[in-house]
Amino acid sequence: MRIPFNKPFLTGKEIDYIREAVLSGKISGNGMFTRRCHEFFEQRYGFRKCLLTTSGTDALEMCALLIDIRPGDEVIMPSYTFVSTANAFILRGAMIRFCDSATENPNIDPDAIEPLITERTRAIVVVHYAGIACDMEKIMSLASRYHLFLIEDAAQAIDAYYQHRPLGSFGHLAAFSFHETKNIISGEGGMLVINDDRFVKRAEILWEKGTNRTAFYRGEVDKYGWVDIGSSFLPSELTAAFLFAQLENLDAIQQKRKNLWKVYEEELKPLEKKKVVQLPHIPPYATPNAHMFYLLCRSIEERDRLIEYLKQHGIMAVFHYLSLHKSPYYAPKHDGRPLPNCDRYADCLLRLPLFYELTVDEVRRIASLIIQFYSR
Repeated sequence: MRIPFNKPFLTGKEIDYIREAVLSGKISGNGMFTRRCHEFFEQRYGFRKCLLTTSGTDALEMCALLIDIRPGDEVIMPSYTFVSTANAFILRGAMIRFCDSATENPNIDPDAIEPLITERTRAIVVVHYAGIACDMEKIMSLASRYHLFLIEDAAQAIDAYYQHRPLGSFGHLAAFSFHETKNIISGEGGMLVINDDRFVKRAEILWEKGTNRTAFYRGEVDKYGWVDIGSSFLPSELTAAFLFAQLENLDAIQQKRKNLWKVYEEELKPLEKKKVVQLPHIPPYATPNAHMFYLLCRSIEERDRLIEYLKQHGIMAVFHYLSLHKSPYYAPKHDGRPLPNCDRYADCLLRLPLFYELTVDEVRRIASLIIQFYSR
């Protein structure tokens, strides 16, 4: 039986809520379901202000606009991340200073950040890879000491925590994704979180194409007009309705994913003890969200052979990012520093299937095949 890498999960209410949105006569953005989603996040996680976006990428682009990134500014971020993390700031003319990952997991190495800070540095962008928290205490201290903006790329980090505080609540701004590969989905979709009051008013303007229409609908101004730059960042009510059905089932989805994650860990632990593979490292300060289960092979050749072996048995396992500092677009702009940990994750990391409808027996089958591969 074939097991895909990912399968989007429907709770059963998505179509009902989409129908409700259609019948309401309001299917463009910022309607009833958008407000329900905003309230869910603001009440559950204590975020200062939330704005749904058409993607996590758009949320990151709003971050770059809000902190007024301009040509010549420098932004520090990990090289081992999705291209959207960098693209948002490149579009505003920034120079990216790529930082290496930590030795124990793909998150940014907090001890490698300070040497990259210059008088042109404007922001540090962290990525909570696999929903595992970065070392926020160290990174927040650096951002405060050098008066830098801190932005969380929390695309993979819904319902994950650092020292019992939700990820997305630490940075001045944060971006989430609801792409179909995430724990909670809306097909495409994302969210901007604003934790600093000075950005709230302008964020709403950028979100509404540079107009103060949101303030107009609240009765705060008697007419609305074009007052700033912006774009069509807000999603339709159909997307928000789909998302709200998912949010209502967040706890059940999370419990199932965490159970599956734990089975992977238990089944594959013997291989780690033999130093054959490395499993995800969870720092004591992190409470992860079971976004993905990955393992590190000893070489790119071994990883590719394992991918092929699993594929022969109907299992789709996949690698992840290529280091951005080695990408065709950015390599000519990189300052030449080696980033060995980023390269190791690019070469050796393998992601295993993990989705709501996966069964415990299927996880055990996948683990058994991996053990067979290494016993040959």
